[in-house]
Amino acid sequence: MNLHEYQGKELLSSYGVVTQKGYIAHTVEEAVAAFERLKAETGTEFCVVKAQIHAGGRGKGGGVKLAKNMDDLKQHAGNILGMMLKTPQTPGGMDGDGKLVRKVLIAEDSYAPDFSACKEYYVSILMDREKKRNVIIYSSEGGMNIEEVAEKTPHLVHKEYIDPHVGLRDFQKRNIAFNLGLKGNAYKEFLGFISNLYKAFIGADASLFEINPCLKTADDRIIAVDCKVSLDDNGLFRHPELAAMRDTDEEDPTEVEAKSYGLNYVKLDGNVGCMVNGAGLAMATMDIIKLSGGSPANFLDVGGTADAERVEQAFRLILRDSHVKAILINIFGGIVRCDRVAQGVVDAYQSIGNIHVPIIVRLQGTNADIAKELIDNSGLEVHSAIQLQEAADLVRKFIS
Repeated sequence: MNLHEYQGKELLSSYGVVTQKGYIAHTVEEAVAAFERLKAETGTEFCVVKAQIHAGGRGKGGGVKLAKNMDDLKQHAGNILGMMLKTPQTPGGMDGDGKLVRKVLIAEDSYAPDFSACKEYYVSILMDREKKRNVIIYSSEGGMNIEEVAEKTPHLVHKEYIDPHVGLRDFQKRNIAFNLGLKGNAYKEFLGFISNLYKAFIGADASLFEINPCLKTADDRIIAVDCKVSLDDNGLFRHPELAAMRDTDEEDPTEVEAKSYGLNYVKLDGNVGCMVNGAGLAMATMDIIKLSGGSPANFLDVGGTADAERVEQAFRLILRDSHVKAILINIFGGIVRCDRVAQGVVDAYQSIGNIHVPIIVRLQGTNADIAKELIDNSGLEVHSAIQLQEAADLVRKFIS
């Protein structure tokens, strides 16, 4: 689950991480009130208007603007609120449709009073699954062009691997600060900053923290000016206050609906719909679709406790995609009963009606014989397969 920048900063602040101060606004009037509040609390003369969407690169798309006075603020807030913001990370990139901006963060100018004395760094924390370690990735060259830094000057990007059983050690904090070239009070400030940041990462069951820029101010303070936070969905049951931060407006509507049915669904760009039980079998099914010349239109795991109603809902989600030319249902009945899945297919077919997409069904395992009898006696135009290769051959036949 992704958080907005302002939500991520609230989380970081709760662990003692120093962040850029700001307030959220949904209208120009709220933006004006936020700026006035900032001026009263911090004395800032300028403020930054920052679009709040779940995508990076907002500055490149015109979603981050500096306001030097109240007129600037009103103009920028009015332009950004309601715009379809396109960034390199929104769907389709700069050539896509973009994302609708529903709110903006009005933040203090952390670079005042001396921009030239400030320095931007890049710091992120994530898990390296191959090494089974958390890793802090950091660079002395932070800012909007960090991707170019990683591509053209990879020697400027450093990694510090952390044993999750031991945690972040003092020598590792010092090593990071040294490699960033920090000295004096900024060096000391950073040691506390990175310590609290790692505590927040572990405490929130996060999968990604990205602080870019991590700013050294003119008076040698270390501040998280921007942050990207992704939380592990599997850990949200321990954090109801974080789960409540979910913004479904930023997620694919079909994926949101699928979650309400207890389905694991991810929309893709292919032409063959998949309905499978179990993530491993789903991946294998997607592979066989690719090998047969097709492309998976979705990842859909109905789970081990699927019943006829859930299967029908999954069926409807797949059919909603106009790019789907065929549907492959591949179920291995271990915990889930094949006859329940078959009944769900029959119910969905009869309920929806006028289905012009070929349906290929492969059911193996518990009650597979009953399931086959249900489908064969239904009178529906459903194509059965026993072996996975048979299913792949049918996919190739219907999409070619």
